[in-house]
This record gives sequence, structure tokens and C-alpha cells, in this order.
Amino acid sequence: MDSFIEIKNLRKVYRVGSEKVVALNNINLTIHKGEICCLLGTSGSGKSTLLNIMAGLEKPTKGEIIINGKHLEKMNEKQITKFRSENIGFIFQSYNLMPYLTALENVSLPLVFRRVPKIIRDKKAAKMLELVGLKTHLKHKPSQMSGGQQQRVGIARAFVTKPSLVFADEPTGNLDSRTSKEVMELMVSYARENNETLVIVTHDREIAAYADRIIYILDGNIEKTEIKTGAEKIYE
Repeated sequence: MDSFIEIKNLRKVYRVGSEKVVALNNINLTIHKGEICCLLGTSGSGKSTLLNIMAGLEKPTKGEIIINGKHLEKMNEKQITKFRSENIGFIFQSYNLMPYLTALENVSLPLVFRRVPKIIRDKKAAKMLELVGLKTHLKHKPSQMSGGQQQRVGIARAFVTKPSLVFADEPTGNLDSRTSKEVMELMVSYARENNETLVIVTHDREIAAYADRIIYILDGNIEKTEIKTGAEKIYE
């Protein structure tokens, strides 16, 4: 498989007063095109810091982050913002929907940043909402929808631009078990259909089970890697 994300000798150190806190310690990782990968770890393990650096939301202290041949660590803020807009979709635990916008307007928002004409972006957003089972909720605002419905809007928004990469940060953290299953199946199936790389961050082993590969993060290090091949599990 083609390498899509390459992380080389990645290190992140925070200053807390006069002390240094090592959040990530010499991480090396390759994620392939179309792979569904999970970063699994407890709170404070470093998994969210790793996702933030991969998404260009934080700068590493040291190391390289290469996505589709582009070095994120060498980009300035303007270049990173443009790269995210053109290549990356996000799904958040708290949905991060604009409360004053309808479902249609929330989903079409990434297309606004790409300067897609309104008639086209509304059509694309409506189609995505239909795909996630919200055809009758186009004009509903977040306060008029359940948590599961809001996360479906979040999924539609993440995939509407057909990004090559989607990051999902604790995507089911605020959902019950039944809704979590529905949301994960929807997200994973859409990523597979479009050969999009999906990186999930979670502390939940049941959510991690949806991934092709699970990267166990502990104290800023990759503890082990689990690869699923059919019914078998292979550890590295």
C-alpha cells in the first residue's frame, strides 16, 4: 500500500513553569492511503497531541510530519490553513456545529471556504445529509436535533469536500452505545467507499475495533501496534 502519512522522530515537549513535560517521545509511524487507523490510549497518553500535530494544529518540538508528500512542519500558518481546507475533514466529540446555522448550512460551511457557489454547495450538502439519513432535517438547527443526529451532521460536514484524510477525535464520546455503533458504521463505510484515510482517536476499545490497525499510545510512546487480518490479530 502507498504511504500517505509519515511521521519521523516526532517529539513534543511542553513547558509547565520551570519543568519540561514530554508529551510525545520520538514517534515513528506510517499510515497508508485508504487505511482506517486508530490511536488508542487513556487520557494523558499523548494520543490527542499526536492528532493535533498531524492536523497541523500544533507544531512539533522536533521531527517530520509528511502528508501526501507535503511537510507540515515546514509550513507557515497560512499554508497549513490552506492545506487543511483542501485535504482534511474533522469529526469532533462535541460536534462543533454552529448553533445559529441549519444542518444544511453547517454541512455546506467547508464549501464556503472553498468559494463554491451557493447553489452547488447547497446541492452537495443536501446530498450528504440524505446519505447520513437526515433528508428531513435540512432546516433543523443543532438545538432541534439529538446528539446522534448532530454527529451525523458532523460526519456529513467532514466528508462533503471529499477530503483525502479525515480525523475523528473521540467521535462517539457523547453518544449512547447504540448510537455510537450507528455513527461508527456510517463513518467507516463512507471512508471505505471513497478510499479516504480515516484516523480515529479514542480511549474506547470497542470503537478501536472498527479500525484496520490500532496504535496503542502510552506515556507519549507507541506501546504496540495491532493489525487486523480477517479474524486474526497480529501484534508488532
